[in-house]
Amino acid sequence: MKIIIADDHALYRDGLRLNLDKILPEATLSEAASFAELLELLKKEPDTDLLLTDLNMTKTDWEDSIKSIKEYAPDIRIGIISSSENIHAIKRALNLGVCCYLPKDIDTKVLNSALGLILNGATYFPPALLKQAADKMNLANGKKLTNRQFEVLKYLSQGLSNKQIAYQMDVSEATVKLHINALLRAVGATNRTQAVIRAQKMGVI
Repeated sequence: MKIIIADDHALYRDGLRLNLDKILPEATLSEAASFAELLELLKKEPDTDLLLTDLNMTKTDWEDSIKSIKEYAPDIRIGIISSSENIHAIKRALNLGVCCYLPKDIDTKVLNSALGLILNGATYFPPALLKQAADKMNLANGKKLTNRQFEVLKYLSQGLSNKQIAYQMDVSEATVKLHINALLRAVGATNRTQAVIRAQKMGVI
């Protein structure tokens, strides 16, 4: 597996590399201290599997940065490293389809667990931030989405199938169907597309 760590803080890069070395010693790890260095690395290694990057390194918008990255490595999984924990940042990350959002002050044990999930193809977003996002969604009936319903909504917005969602959440497809049905009732939608559109209008995703 090829992994790139891109961050303009050398100490953070070193710490993250040490953690990755322990979890996946056979991986090929590269580092970039700037967005320009990152793009040069991707030119040479377009088959990189995972990128963990602080997108604040670049002066361009997140969406533009990710578009640039995808031009060089279309199949790469992208995870965001950030010193920010505001709800708008994580909502944008969810919309961009990134595989994780790692706050820089995350506890080492939690970080290692999160990295384990990511390296096994799953996703990681801090539960507290997901809860904040879910709490933002005040529904017409006065209820709010549960964390699980919000998680399902996130995957629906990415176009994942029930089988793919079941894999990401480590549950059965039958459980996913139950969550989707509960989500549809909660937002007053008749299908998954309508649920995503309603959520977008509410500013949740």
